[in-house]
Parts: sequence; structure tokens; C-alpha cells
Amino acid sequence: MKKYLILATLFLFIVSCSNSSSDNSTSTPITPTDQIYFPPIDGSNTWETKSISDLNWNQNAVQPLLDYLNIKHSKGFIILINGKIVMENYFNNHDANTNWYWASAGKTLTSTVTGIASQEGLISLDAKVSNYIGTGWTNEPLLKENLITNRNLLTMTSGIDDYVNGVYSDDVTPTSLNYKADAGSRWAYSNVYVKLQDVIANATNQTFPNYFNAKLRDKIGMNGFWFTSGNNIVYTSTTRSMARFGLLMLNKGKWNTDVVLNENYFNLATNTSQNINLSYGYLWWLNGKSSYHLPQTQNIYNGSIIPTAPADMFMALGKNDQKIYVIPSKKMVVIRMGDAADNTNLALSDFDEMLWTKISALYQ
Repeated sequence: MKKYLILATLFLFIVSCSNSSSDNSTSTPITPTDQIYFPPIDGSNTWETKSISDLNWNQNAVQPLLDYLNIKHSKGFIILINGKIVMENYFNNHDANTNWYWASAGKTLTSTVTGIASQEGLISLDAKVSNYIGTGWTNEPLLKENLITNRNLLTMTSGIDDYVNGVYSDDVTPTSLNYKADAGSRWAYSNVYVKLQDVIANATNQTFPNYFNAKLRDKIGMNGFWFTSGNNIVYTSTTRSMARFGLLMLNKGKWNTDVVLNENYFNLATNTSQNINLSYGYLWWLNGKSSYHLPQTQNIYNGSIIPTAPADMFMALGKNDQKIYVIPSKKMVVIRMGDAADNTNLALSDFDEMLWTKISALYQ
């Protein structure tokens, strides 16, 4: 009888330990392991979701995040995990069908299309730009102009002066593209990257938007179009279309099984591209590096661009806080569209740090 009592007691102890372990696990955020999901590209607007509770995220952190987004003039916000929508929120008379401009976040679209043209053998990254658009596209001596390659435009190392008569300039007419340093020797955030669109147009014998639509937009079910704003060529789309592009990049350039951008170029684009600004790839910003430069300055800042965000995050950043954040370690894409969060109009501000404090509270 004593023997049976001991066995019964042992059984109850094991069950109790098992239940205790199970109870503890429910409070731990789940690391997604399911296969990545891709919404259909048939225009049906179907998109699978995953709930906060499914991920064991902190439901109490949701409202503070939404309140912050609202007071910071946001219009569209999406979080994807493994391709599924976990949060999708709209503010200030914006909705899922409203287009909004990407600003400089759209540079990453040009980067991606440049990679596609390269993998199709239509352009070479290390060929000089003048091979495609002719000489005299800058105000530099020909010897210096011919040092500038497509890769220099991708990495912001053209050496062209980003200031004209002491004022930061986005003008890309030849008279405003003046020599400052040899290509490859200086990093400066400049609108001259847009010349890559001319390179692609001439190499493909079609307009850049047409090539973009066929090779990128339509392949992943995006909407949107390019328009001219001052000296800039700007993309506009819905928030979900921006999320589709982020999802493509989360999956290293593949949409489901379709290789839109090859992985070799993807890896080059989303890692340090030169030894001057460690936090810059091919028109993508990189978090978690030991130092970074910012637009319109030659100052070097130590540490990560957004210390409150995951170190492996890479980003598309645009004026007035247009954001695509891609975080491979968390299988996450975060999109923010809207007006400037604060009085500053720069692509990076204190807004990013606080936003990521709020986002991190969801899963920590």
C-alpha cells in the first residue's frame, strides 16, 4: 500500500511540474517558425492575419503604441510577422485604399530595380555611368566624371558635392553636379542616385516606370505610381503595397517561389557597402553598426542608428517619417506612413527611438 502511495505522489508531482512549466510558457512570446505567407497578387485584397494573443505578445502594449502613432501624425501602420498582418491601423482620415508618398524610402525601389537590371545582364554595377547616359551629365572634368560607376550611385559615394553655393541641393541638372572628391572616397547623401533611373531606362529601351512595373510592382501585387515633385521622382502607394515590398525583402528578394531579386544582390544591398558610412548599403539604411553618417553632414556618430531597435534591422527611410523596417531575426516587417512626427522633416529623428521602444514593449 505504501508503495502505491509513493507512486501516486510521484505522479502528482510530475503533473504539477508539467502544468507549472506550461503556465510559464504562455507568458513567453513565441518565435514564429511557420512558413512565410504571401498574400495573393490577384487584386483581391485578401491577407491572412495573426493575432497578438497567437504570438503571446503583450496586449497591454498595443494601445500606448497606437496612441503614440496617432499623436505623431501617422496615417498608416502595419506590422507583419512571417508575412501575416498582426497590426493594421489607420489614422487621420487615411484608410487601406489611400495612396501616400514614400519620399526617400522609395530609393530602395530604385536599388531593387537596379539589381534586377544587373541580374538580367542589362547593366554592370561597376561600369561608369556615362556608358549608359553619355558624358557631360555632371559639371565635373571628364576624367573625374568617368570615375563614377553605377555602384557609386547606389552607395552614395559619387564624390559629387551635395551642396551648391553653400546650400544643400537636390538638383540633378549638370550645372549643379560639381566635383567634391574622387568617386569612392567620400560618402554624402545626395539626390544624384536618381541617375540610376536614367541608366536603367537607356539600358532597357523603355521608361523606368514601365520597367519597374513589369519587373517589380506587378510581380508582387503592389499598386502605385511614380510622380515628379520638384527635383525628385517620388513613388506613391497604399500602406499595404509598401508592406508587400517589405515582405519581398524579408524573404531575400523572393515572392513565394518567384525570384524577383537574386539573393546575391540582396545581400550586397542590405549590408555595409563601403567603409565610410558603415550603416549604409545600396540605398538601404542599416541598424546595429558601430557608427553612422546622417544626410547633409560629414559628421560620424558612434553606435547604432536606432539603439532601441533590433541590431539586424535594415530600413527604407523617407522625409516626414515614411518608414519600412525589416527585421530578419524576428521575421518582422513594420510600415509607417504619415506626416512628419515632429517639427523636423529628416528621415531619422528621435521619433524612431521612441517608436521602437513602444513596438518592443509588444514582444519583450
